[in-house]
Amino acid sequence: MNFKMTPLEKRWVLYDVGNSAFSMLVSTIFPIYFNYLAENAGISDVDYLAYWGYASSICTLLVALMGPTLGAVADTKDFKKRIFKVVLFIGVAGCITLGFLSSWIWFLGIFILAKTGYSASLVFYDAMLTDVTEPERMDTVSSQGFAWGYIGSCIPFVASLGVVLGGGSLGLSMQSSMTIAFIITAVWWLLSAVPLLISYEQKYYIESTAHVIRNSFRRLKNTFADIKKEKHIFLFLLAFFFYIDGVYTIIDMATAYGQALGLDTTGLLLALLLTQVVAFPSVLLLNRLAKKVGSTKILTVCILAYLFIALYAYGLDTQRDFWILAVMVGLFQGTVQALSRSYFGKIIPVEKSGEYFGLYDICGKGAAILGTTLVSVMSQLTGRMNVGVATISVLFVIGLVLFGKAVKLNENAQKS
Repeated sequence: MNFKMTPLEKRWVLYDVGNSAFSMLVSTIFPIYFNYLAENAGISDVDYLAYWGYASSICTLLVALMGPTLGAVADTKDFKKRIFKVVLFIGVAGCITLGFLSSWIWFLGIFILAKTGYSASLVFYDAMLTDVTEPERMDTVSSQGFAWGYIGSCIPFVASLGVVLGGGSLGLSMQSSMTIAFIITAVWWLLSAVPLLISYEQKYYIESTAHVIRNSFRRLKNTFADIKKEKHIFLFLLAFFFYIDGVYTIIDMATAYGQALGLDTTGLLLALLLTQVVAFPSVLLLNRLAKKVGSTKILTVCILAYLFIALYAYGLDTQRDFWILAVMVGLFQGTVQALSRSYFGKIIPVEKSGEYFGLYDICGKGAAILGTTLVSVMSQLTGRMNVGVATISVLFVIGLVLFGKAVKLNENAQKS
């Protein structure tokens, strides 16, 4: 039986196509350009990897501080779309600005601004899921978003890649090529959001009052108290914090790791393009399997697969190894994200989706703070990048144990 999406669900999915283009650029071309700027400034490979990791960690910290508060405000009637617009435009403007920078320190600073805008937009985008669809459709709609996001992001990425790799033959400097690539991505990202901005209406909300911000803080305080009582939600968030931190660390630092190992730049980019292509059918197939065996079982398989991927990355030292890693990531990357998002959407109060997804996105949607910091610190302490990467496996072990406990508590809560 074919799944047919509503017009609003399609427009929601379309934003995944747009924001995934920025995410793709961040995990591929951004670190390569930063490496170019860093080399010109005389920065070592180990320090380059560390600085990139620290910048990603700062992005997550900023979203962690702002996300729940903005989410609480966004739950107020007519506020969700307004705040979504603001952070979207910050991210798009930052993306364009990056193409005009030649200083590595300024590049990192504006990157943090753009990535924070992107990550904050996802807090509200994820929270819109409860407004655009029904609980029984969430797994499939969420999976469709990630699936089409992966394949759709390939269009601006291929265009950007063509400009970056072929810029020399066109008489373009590295900076000029990057400027064009960043503009292509920013325009694609912005245009994909327009249909959702036009048609989205907040279905579940809290009535507006004279003191919106003050009342939002009060509600947020109550939400923290509620989560302590709802142990299945609290444990899931804790589990998600660990395993998705590992997932996003691998996504954010794969290219930087390959660059630091001295692997061919073109090969790295093509391998990560393959990840997107593999992810498209994989998300759809695993979602179909989840309908038969249950989404929690498929999520467990995905976490175990990532544990293996982290251990495999320890011994990575050739281009062939990187291609194998890219395929393995593509098989599970979209599914672990999609089913985590929809599972959370089904266990929270719909009228507080902004607040709850603000907490959810602290756990790593924008970037991985714990994982990237672990990789950066361990790489600098040991002088061996593969040791830093191997520490990520610990995050998946902890996440797996906590997720199993959260599922059991949720099942018991439903029975009682």
